[in-house]
Amino acid sequence: MDTILSKTSGAILLAALAAFMGTVTSTSAEAQTLTVPRAAPNTPAAPAPAPPRPSATPQRAADFIVAVVNSEPITNYEVRLEAQRLAQQLAQARRPALGQAELGRIVLERLISDKAQLQLARDTGIRVDNLAVDQAEQNVARQNQIDVPELRKRLEKDGISLAPFRESLREQLMLVRLREREVDSRVRVSDLEVEQFTRDQASNPVGSNQQINIAQILVAVPESATPEQVATLQAKAQGVLQRARANEDFAALARELSDSPDRANGGQLGLRPPDRVPPLFLDATQALSAGGVADLVRSGAGFHVLKVVEKGLAGMTAVQQRARHILLRASAQMNEVQARDKLSDFKRRVESGQADFAALARDNSQDGSAAQGGDLGWASPGQFVPEFEQVMNALQPGQISEPLVSRFGMHLIQLQERRTATLSKAEQNEVIRNQLRDKKLDEVFLVWVQEVRGRAYVEFREPVQL
Repeated sequence: MDTILSKTSGAILLAALAAFMGTVTSTSAEAQTLTVPRAAPNTPAAPAPAPPRPSATPQRAADFIVAVVNSEPITNYEVRLEAQRLAQQLAQARRPALGQAELGRIVLERLISDKAQLQLARDTGIRVDNLAVDQAEQNVARQNQIDVPELRKRLEKDGISLAPFRESLREQLMLVRLREREVDSRVRVSDLEVEQFTRDQASNPVGSNQQINIAQILVAVPESATPEQVATLQAKAQGVLQRARANEDFAALARELSDSPDRANGGQLGLRPPDRVPPLFLDATQALSAGGVADLVRSGAGFHVLKVVEKGLAGMTAVQQRARHILLRASAQMNEVQARDKLSDFKRRVESGQADFAALARDNSQDGSAAQGGDLGWASPGQFVPEFEQVMNALQPGQISEPLVSRFGMHLIQLQERRTATLSKAEQNEVIRNQLRDKKLDEVFLVWVQEVRGRAYVEFREPVQL
């Protein structure tokens, strides 16, 4: 399949902070091109991120410069804002609080690392257009269970002006694209490594093929929720838990009540080995048999009701989706706004029965799938870039998305079918390859962060005061 949507890698580490704290977190990366379909396990729903820190902080009367990175200053006010945000995230995740000195050191190092990477991104020509920022802003609003106008009102109430907020979103997207470009190219997994991993698994069968499929219902808790709102949402989650334990159809409950993108699939994460399951979920379900429902779990995203769907030495399966899309790229003849308007008109015409999606794709799409009417074939989770897959996962069969932007252009997606399929040997090998690649990416990313940090000239001025 000649499509620009496919990914060349699995997870790429995003949080440099984790390196300094001795842990790592990962998120799916955008990528370049793949001509062979990729099979990969489902990606668990990540906790909803907090609104990002302002990138251009106003100079306060009591503010001062604590460090300079290649002539760009970092102020004490910036460190304080980021420290407050981090402390809040740790509290929500129920992780131990950090001392003031340790918190200040970690945050300052994160800001230094991010600033050095942003400078590298700008110097090497990485740009993020306004439509990508618009979509990121919409995602932040959606993850906080509000719309964009309400998000902007809350930002204003908190003293955060819109321009710095959007610039921070732009910088985060720049960092993602820089890390993909710089780190992905350093990682390769050979066929020999895949074969060796398979042999090692076969020679150590105890637990080697143990897999678990967990379904979840997420009752999301916005970051700005008051204690009273949290209590109300917890009571709602407790009610869902009681209904699940009363043998109500869990998939139906997930589709009706879950705030997670995987609700369309009944909340199932898919059959996967324990090391591909969020530790919170694994701890809560490891003593349960298939069909068991765990006690309520709290994460940074909210409250989770978890059910063990399947457990044992089963073959690899994945929830696959078949979709088609129309891609339009901005050019001298058509800017981004015009592309979005054109796709919105396509959506209206198809839904009103005035046009056929496949015919519009053949005549207009600028992707290699145009000749097939935009058909992307059956795809396993993780095969497409995250922003595309997130929207596709939220669709019901036959439904058409709103126009969305990716690094490749503007897309219109129609989901055709969804199924659970047993993976072929080649697809299983690709899953193993991606798992091995993910582990390598973790290691390579940390080395790359240190390299970028090491090349930067950093002058420390005044001690941080939180």
